[in-house]
Amino acid sequence: MAQSVQGVGGLKYDATMKARAPEWNVFIALVVMVIVFEVLNRLHGGSFLFNTRANVPSLFNQARIDIILLQVAVTGIIALGVTQVIIIGGIDLSSGSIVGLTAMVTMSFAQTAIVNGKANPKGFWDPALHPGLYDMPVIVPIVVGLCVGLVAGLINGTLIARTKIPPFIATLGMMVSARGASRWYTNGDPISFPTDSFAKLANGDLLGRMTFGLLHWEGQNPALIFAMLAVLFQVVMIYTLYGKRSYAIGSNEAAARMSGINVDRHKILVYTIAGILAAVAAILLSSKTLTAQAGMGMQYELDAIAMAVIGGVSLSGGRGSILGTVLGALIFSVIISGFTSIQLDAYYQEMVKGAIIVGAVVLDQMRQQKRMRS
Repeated sequence: MAQSVQGVGGLKYDATMKARAPEWNVFIALVVMVIVFEVLNRLHGGSFLFNTRANVPSLFNQARIDIILLQVAVTGIIALGVTQVIIIGGIDLSSGSIVGLTAMVTMSFAQTAIVNGKANPKGFWDPALHPGLYDMPVIVPIVVGLCVGLVAGLINGTLIARTKIPPFIATLGMMVSARGASRWYTNGDPISFPTDSFAKLANGDLLGRMTFGLLHWEGQNPALIFAMLAVLFQVVMIYTLYGKRSYAIGSNEAAARMSGINVDRHKILVYTIAGILAAVAAILLSSKTLTAQAGMGMQYELDAIAMAVIGGVSLSGGRGSILGTVLGALIFSVIISGFTSIQLDAYYQEMVKGAIIVGAVVLDQMRQQKRMRS
């Protein structure tokens, strides 16, 4: 039966009125986009996801799938932190610049001293004065990079929580400052030639090591780490006090304060976590590309915000999920890969991406207005 009596007073529950989880809408949009690009590729004599080469014994286009996953991995990790910031009613414009600064500092501690039998031509440290800063254990650049992200996020959170300046202004200042610091660090010069152990962080076979050789996914460590972090924070946001407080602050900050939540401390924590996640993305990016440049991470913050918004995270705070952001990230990557597969000019791709972002925000506003009327 559609209706059943619940409680007292003759109240009835109508199962047909139960709202569908918003993540389902995002998933349907993802499936529709894949179908659209598959049809467009078929019209051009190819395929978007399926293998069309007779000499390759595979049903799917493995190269295309790998590209989609790699495209989403680094920016998707940033988006996990940005999602939490948006849920508490904030915004983070600094994550891309934090990636650039973290990549530069991390790579300077990850270099090898000798390249092809000669001194590293891109060496950051003077080998005569600081010989011990080359060929260090891989844990050293990892810890240094995470500390850079932690400090940047801590500064963001402290500025917002203690000085009460708008998150837009605080993170905009960090965006400019971190980008300037990344250029100052090496006078704009790139840093290259990391140790083999650092290069394997992103280019190795982490899945094979985790499964003792039963499964393999060579070169896809960033995607695997992104998936593990997504599962972790999905559980954290749903089942822990951290997540419940985040949603409470984003829904009604004043009510959250009255209920006893230390809002300022929680905001600092959220922005610090966002900074650390940006640092994780930077470490993987520099490991994948085997180099670090001051311009790394340019506009990543906008892509991360777009992934969250496309995934159903409300810019007004209090609504959204990590799962939705993951689906939004996949949509974002499918769009990029799909346009490339049909050979659409890069300039048109940027325009379409902008239109999709605006459309997602418009839909969010429409959902809010509908919720207020109901």
